[in-house]
Amino acid sequence: AAGPASLFRLNFLCYTCKEYVEDLAKVPKAFLQESNVRLIVIGQSSYHHIKPFCSLTGYTHEMYVDPQREIYKILGMKRGEGNKVSARSPHVKSNILLGSIRSVWRAMTGPAFDFQGDPAQQGGALIIGPGNEVHFLHLDRNRLDHVPINTILHLAGVKTVNFSNKPQIIDI
Repeated sequence: AAGPASLFRLNFLCYTCKEYVEDLAKVPKAFLQESNVRLIVIGQSSYHHIKPFCSLTGYTHEMYVDPQREIYKILGMKRGEGNKVSARSPHVKSNILLGSIRSVWRAMTGPAFDFQGDPAQQGGALIIGPGNEVHFLHLDRNRLDHVPINTILHLAGVKTVNFSNKPQIIDI
């Protein structure tokens, strides 16, 4: 078994992170258990954001917070938007303007949300284990530079998931 797969996403107010985690929520626990893999999201806000964020996204896997961004720093995750053009994340559905407006609105109207965390902090994806061996590391260059979830699942030996809302056609 590949061991734990850990996924790091940046702050909970960011719409691209919210939409990415909404798709992470669709990964069945059974798929992870079959491969002996743990799916972990680490945010950079305070712990009181976990429950509201999980309610908002439907995410039920493990989630932790690193308000001082120590893990982000150790892994060399950057602040600010990189100038390299990257492919648009398949997990981000909103356009930049609308997504940003929704993020600010959630921050202003939600009792558990505030402007904690660094909106310029980039996240990434990481597969560790068994043991302390790092099998995969991707550092996001900008807010749309997410590794497709199925890429991470495949690399960790986990069955992939259909994230589209389109019906599947199965040849028999």
